[in-house]
Amino acid sequence: MRGITRRWRFRSDGPCEPSTSVRDRILRARGVTAPDEVDRWLNPTLHTLHDPSMIPDLDDAAERILACIRDGRRVVIYGDYDVDGCTGAAILVRTIRAIRPDALVSVYIPHRLDEGYGINAAALERLAGEGAELIVSVDCGITAIDEALLAKRLGVGLIITDHHNPPSSLEQMPDALAVVHPRRPDSAYPFGELCGAGVAFKLAWRLATMDQGSERVGELLRETLMDLLALAALGTIADVVPLVDENRAIVRAGLSRMRHTGVIGLTTLINESGLGGARVEEESVGFKLAPRMNASGRLGHARETVELLLSDDAGRCEVIARRLTRVNDERRALCDRIQSEATERIEREGLAVDDRRAIVLADPTWHPGVIGIVCSRLVERYGRPTILLGVEGDVCRGSGRSIDGFNLHAALAMCAGHLETFGGHDMAAGMRLGLDRLGAFTEAMISVANERLTPEDLIAVVTIDCEATLEELTPAVVTSLKALGPFGRGAPTPRVLLRGLRLPRAPETMGAHGKHLKIAVERDGAHARMVAWGWGDRRALLGAGAVIDAVVKPRLNEWRGRVTVDPEVEDIRVQDPSRSAEPETGPATSRARCPSKRSAGAAPGRCRRSWRP
Repeated sequence: MRGITRRWRFRSDGPCEPSTSVRDRILRARGVTAPDEVDRWLNPTLHTLHDPSMIPDLDDAAERILACIRDGRRVVIYGDYDVDGCTGAAILVRTIRAIRPDALVSVYIPHRLDEGYGINAAALERLAGEGAELIVSVDCGITAIDEALLAKRLGVGLIITDHHNPPSSLEQMPDALAVVHPRRPDSAYPFGELCGAGVAFKLAWRLATMDQGSERVGELLRETLMDLLALAALGTIADVVPLVDENRAIVRAGLSRMRHTGVIGLTTLINESGLGGARVEEESVGFKLAPRMNASGRLGHARETVELLLSDDAGRCEVIARRLTRVNDERRALCDRIQSEATERIEREGLAVDDRRAIVLADPTWHPGVIGIVCSRLVERYGRPTILLGVEGDVCRGSGRSIDGFNLHAALAMCAGHLETFGGHDMAAGMRLGLDRLGAFTEAMISVANERLTPEDLIAVVTIDCEATLEELTPAVVTSLKALGPFGRGAPTPRVLLRGLRLPRAPETMGAHGKHLKIAVERDGAHARMVAWGWGDRRALLGAGAVIDAVVKPRLNEWRGRVTVDPEVEDIRVQDPSRSAEPETGPATSRARCPSKRSAGAAPGRCRRSWRP
């Protein structure tokens, strides 16, 4: 089934059950059916967290860290410069200081542009020269083979904690004192999708219990760990790891703690972000907190973000939080400019055609610190893996983002002969290469994409949880869907299909320059106003009297004390105007599965995914 912008796919091939609630239909579509599974999904608790000792080398790492701080030796936490790395580093430092307030522990965050991602040799030498005796990485290091050998030569102990793609064999892992990774080749840990801050929290938890010699820790350490769940939740949401299994428990508990945490800097940033006394939700983290925390690392130095999370000086925290907001405003303007320039080149040079199923672009004026964000926007627009590179002298540095079904890290491995360094995930990666290799790398990357992707793969897909009727989407029902959160990768916001909606009048434009649409719809006496973000230029496709099917995200709108359901449009299919809407008896009709052919009224052409500004 095709809509105006996307292919439509039902999450489950199983039959719909109209007698069940919309919420139960969504859970069933997501494979959550048994009563105990439903309870765990709706009520994720800290009791569901797995034993941290099951992660290979984690107990060894905890013992060595505790021995160092008890002996008064200097420990350095070496974190990555993104939100995940900064929150993970702060988690370990705060835990160590709670265990031993006089511990000689500090943080080192590399400069994104000057040093690049991961553990670097110059930093190791500098830290060794300053007296570091143990270095603990957070959110990086799993590929630091040479750097681990250098640390041994320097006489510095190295512990690696990471979650990025590990090598396929133990022989390929760094030779460190401990390599703490839930997905390393010999791991039996039951959940491999923790982010860097999640791994750090597991280590912090074990540090506390090992120090206390009991699974039950004292009140101070308990409160510290509960506060640090807020930081673990920040890292988990910002790093876009799947919100399933124990990640759900971490995020649910962390969000509930965020307004009451003892981390003064986090409270200050929440207030600076305009969240006031409101409960902090995952959307607030993704669109308000995380961008501010990332901004310093992208355009300056991420040590400011770490200082914010570690400082107990309220005045200093206010200064940093205000600065992060200013820098984030600069970042947004810079992203908008780069996106505009990249889009113009893609259109002018015909870089998004069927026989070029990946985009690789470079420009000396593009800031390497923000191009990853622009990559994500271009993937949304063009539906294909995208790599953007900044150029400085004879070196290109950049980031890439991918689409579902295309492992970007594996693709880069196939092009490794053209790269100096690379690393990352299936969906996101960073790389560095010589300018003289740019042309060859571009063609090699496109060749891999052409081989592994079909033209159909480049058309964005919207996944439908279930069908519903307009009458069913009451404020109470939509409110009940919030219990399915937290929402994110692996647990997306529910999307339902509404069939046979009639437009009593033409849609109205709204927003700056008429970018968005308000669409009045009705069916069997039920009425609603749908909101279609970024659909202003499609108004002519939706005339008065048209009958449509719509994939929507159920949303509530509160205005002057009145609560209404204003579904948010994901995509629309215009039914054949010569055919009246078929009677609908509920979601379990003969049309409960996608038909194999596009209906006569569906708009042809390539998808351009809309994105919310």
